[in-house]
Amino acid sequence: MPLITITRGIGCGGTTIARLVADGLKSELYDDQRLQEEAINMGIASKDLKSLDEKAPGLLSRLLSHKPQTYLDLLDAVVYEVARRGEGVILGHGAQFTLRDFGCALQVRIYASESSRIQHLMDQQGMSREAARKMIRKSDSERRGFLQFAFHMDWNNPSLYDVIINRDKLSTDSAARLIMEAAQSQEVKACSLTALDAMERLSLSKKVRAAIMKHSLNPLDFKVEVPEKGVVQITGSINPLESKDRLLEVVKSVPGVSDVRSEITVTRIHDI
Repeated sequence: MPLITITRGIGCGGTTIARLVADGLKSELYDDQRLQEEAINMGIASKDLKSLDEKAPGLLSRLLSHKPQTYLDLLDAVVYEVARRGEGVILGHGAQFTLRDFGCALQVRIYASESSRIQHLMDQQGMSREAARKMIRKSDSERRGFLQFAFHMDWNNPSLYDVIINRDKLSTDSAARLIMEAAQSQEVKACSLTALDAMERLSLSKKVRAAIMKHSLNPLDFKVEVPEKGVVQITGSINPLESKDRLLEVVKSVPGVSDVRSEITVTRIHDI
């Protein structure tokens, strides 16, 4: 079964298309709710999930409740965890960026003109034209801000996608059929086990990084690597006011960690 990412804006019918594709391929649809369930199953606390959406962290409120890098590490960990299975339809959440270096996923962008999207919202939700226009522009701005903040990339860059579908010309059913046909090609199906293993290890490294920052531990120039399944290697330095033992306890407590190899050194404050 194929792994597919679908990127869309509101009013493009992308959610409906994603559901049709998942149903047609008898595959799992990973929308916001399903990804949050996956995160909880991974051992991420539900209180840490409220910002796993597609909005750039607010200048004050969101940054006060979540360190930006912690937020991104949690998001990446969930996407990698899902993607390592090699199948499913991931809707949004920057998956097209997170998985851009892996050949396993069919990257799809659903496009529609603003006038078409406005009409869609007017028809589906009974909105006025002006209200629909404002909603679309606000949503696009938030998503564009999130993707720029998280990945420093433009979601309109066509090189990010394998398939771009213009909803001004294709119906919902036609779009879904086109994606399913592309997803079942031999080129897309040929996802290597090596890539899937790499995603599993990346997912664990992101969870470890998020746990370290969540507990306000601040090792200097630290690096987290997972050379093999369940084994975490952490390098860097820490000042004497923080506990190296506490740092290792936090890493060992992350679900999926079976062994920790530490090369953390204690650095005096005036040497930093």
